[in-house]
Amino acid sequence: MSDSSTFGEDRGARAVTPAGPQGLTEAAAAARLRQEGANDLPRAERRSVARVALDTVREPMFALLLSAGLIYLVIGDTGEALLLFVFATLSVTIAIAQEVRTERALDALRDLSSPRALVIRDGVRRRIPGREVVRGDLMVLAEGDRVPADAWLLSATALEADESLLTGESVPARKRARPPGGENVGGEDAAEEARVFSGTLVVGGEGLAQVTATGRHTALGRIGQALGEIEREPPRLRAQVRRLVRFFAVLGIGVSVLAALLHGLLNGDWLAAALGGIALAMAMLPEEFPLILTVFTVMGASRIARAGVLTRRAAAIEALGAATVLCTDKTGTLTQNRMMVAELRDAAGLLVHAARQEGGGPLLPAGAALARIAARASRAEGFDPMERALRELVAGLPGRGEPAGPDYPLRPDLLAMGRVWQEGEGNGSSVIAVKGAPEAVVGLCRLEAEEAAAVLAVAAGMAGRGLRVLGLAEARLAPGQALPAGLEAAPLAFRGLVGLVDPLRPSVPVAVAECRAAGIRVAMVTGDHPATAAAMARAAGLDSAPVVTGRELAAMPEEAFREAVRRAAVFARIPPELKLRIVEALKADGEVVGMTGDGVNDAPALKAAHIGIAMGGRGTDVAREAAAIVLLEDDFGSIVRTIRMGRRIFDNLRKAMGYVIAMHVPIAGLAFLPLAFGLPPIFGPLHIALLEMVVDPVCSIAFEAEPEEPDAMRRPPRAPDAPLISIAEFGWSALQGLAALAAAGTIYLLGLRAGLPEEVLRSRTFLTLLLASLGLILVNRVFGTSLRETVLRPNAALRWVLAAIGALLLVVFLLPPAAALFRLGPPGLSGMGGAVLAVLAMLALLEGVKLARAARRRRMAGAAARG
Repeated sequence: MSDSSTFGEDRGARAVTPAGPQGLTEAAAAARLRQEGANDLPRAERRSVARVALDTVREPMFALLLSAGLIYLVIGDTGEALLLFVFATLSVTIAIAQEVRTERALDALRDLSSPRALVIRDGVRRRIPGREVVRGDLMVLAEGDRVPADAWLLSATALEADESLLTGESVPARKRARPPGGENVGGEDAAEEARVFSGTLVVGGEGLAQVTATGRHTALGRIGQALGEIEREPPRLRAQVRRLVRFFAVLGIGVSVLAALLHGLLNGDWLAAALGGIALAMAMLPEEFPLILTVFTVMGASRIARAGVLTRRAAAIEALGAATVLCTDKTGTLTQNRMMVAELRDAAGLLVHAARQEGGGPLLPAGAALARIAARASRAEGFDPMERALRELVAGLPGRGEPAGPDYPLRPDLLAMGRVWQEGEGNGSSVIAVKGAPEAVVGLCRLEAEEAAAVLAVAAGMAGRGLRVLGLAEARLAPGQALPAGLEAAPLAFRGLVGLVDPLRPSVPVAVAECRAAGIRVAMVTGDHPATAAAMARAAGLDSAPVVTGRELAAMPEEAFREAVRRAAVFARIPPELKLRIVEALKADGEVVGMTGDGVNDAPALKAAHIGIAMGGRGTDVAREAAAIVLLEDDFGSIVRTIRMGRRIFDNLRKAMGYVIAMHVPIAGLAFLPLAFGLPPIFGPLHIALLEMVVDPVCSIAFEAEPEEPDAMRRPPRAPDAPLISIAEFGWSALQGLAALAAAGTIYLLGLRAGLPEEVLRSRTFLTLLLASLGLILVNRVFGTSLRETVLRPNAALRWVLAAIGALLLVVFLLPPAAALFRLGPPGLSGMGGAVLAVLAMLALLEGVKLARAARRRRMAGAAARG
């Protein structure tokens, strides 16, 4: 803020003088807020609690649980019926709780990102949330304020607004008060200068404005509404999971009906046949798939948030592991988004000061003289990062003098500015310090053609190394000499050049190298000069050629455009509207695209990209709403860390899905075989509900917490259309399941042959299956390591899983009421020993197959490398 006494952060409400503006009354503002709604962007329609509950009860597993519970009620087994109803109710409660928690998190983010506004109501200045601003409010604007709504300026003093988020234009727009007589006085240009827009930033001066539009009716809101015309990519994994569940549901229901009919016809016990059929259907339906996908999405988003990235859409997490192209801007993402003086050169082009890193060498006299001119030509206060860097450079230097005014501001037709300083005591001489574009300063100094060409050649060389270059000049006036009307009339002498740089973030080169190793193409998309962009690309470790500019792209026919996008390493001078075409061209080539952006005009490209990445620090609400993920720190390293986590999440998701498929084979087998062959039933719906609603989800948490694979960022991205579970992986999971079925089935058949009581037979088989589930976790934890390394691999969540399953075993086997409810008898030491031996044999078999598969993959990789 520029003046804390007038426009600064208020200490509560402050009265305005009676002659001052009164603004709306609080009552009128409240009525208008109710009538027109909050000053918010349109938000996606949220699901009601009733809708969440309805969606949940329509799931097949819920229907099976209810059906089994009703049958148990009919036959008088109230305990099992009530427990099944509890499981069904629990599934609905969890779904509702998760939905409410998600909505609360999004509301908190929206409130956090909403700007605050200083308004005048009832003649008193009040600081209110931006969402409470209404049409007709009087807003007090000062340097550093984010404008919360569209408005007409009633008064303005040297007001400048950064409208790049709307227009893409980096030069601040100068604003003037609304001309007397209405909005049409003075023509379109005058009207544009008298308007301020929601989301823009006041970078200088102060003013008073009357709100004309809020929320969706602002220029920013209209762009947000237009985003609805862009279709997002549908989440591929969710669609794949839905197909898998549908396939298994059809298969399971068909098999269970067939088995139930067979059992009923052979044995005449249709009630037992119905219960057995429901148990078999529950065993074959992989209802855990959607649950696991939700768990991985929620917990993955939480992990990514701890890395400084907010995930707004699940599809982004799915796409991260498959990203093939990452389009990143430069300022603030690859760089630190602040300026540092890198070089000072005198009028002859000689280097008099160099500081390539923080705290560079001390200023020598020649460098100090140039630095003083640059600082004098800068405003005493302001948000411009270049001026801030120039002021910091001379902090503490003696002989700075005093500003004497007036200033010569930057003009659209003259890209240079000057300030007047007084030197000496009393009637000392005046000095006009000037800085600006080298071409403009050279022209003001009226250099000879040869000398001007030499200066501009030095400036071009500095720009080619990624520096932002300013020319420096000064005019010394004798005591009492009148100040010139404009810089063109000042007797300016050229003094030299200053080169500034936005320092590269230290983490960027390592992150870029990781992307290269992972097969991800990184392209820079920036509004900067081509030479500056190419220099920064080299410093970051990116390819610096070929470079293509926005003007070149706009002039190309579609085929040439797509070829240029396919080949370019650096996109320079790119206006925001071209970003969308770049994204669409890359997607048309089959790439999985990540795109960064922060402006309103970036929003269409962010929404169209598979992974839209908005800047949390300097981004607009519209950009954040359109993006799939938001960087809380605008750092390229955060993006790469997120991609690594995305690959980890997908790898662990495959492991969890493979485990679930493997576990369903023995569960379904032990439900089907007794039903089909007329043997004593082992598992009823209650046992299967316990396995599927306790063991499997808990185990999915263990898989989610698995560390990343060693080669996670050393292999190319997976194909975008690759199935979640390939045929080979499905076969491997089925083999694991058959091995577990063989272990549990052997215990069952041996106990049956020994004539064990049904409760003891069930307990031994149940114990074997639980231990087999732990063995399958170990087998699936990693793709290609030995069992010893798998056991020693750190995973805190796995310890909790082991403790939970151990507690479950103690409860169901040692607590008499629980054992009676589940119809389990004491397994005995021999039963426990047999279960352990059967599972160890299963592990030995599967580890042998796993090592053989790993050796085969190594041979194939070696043959491919030699070929």
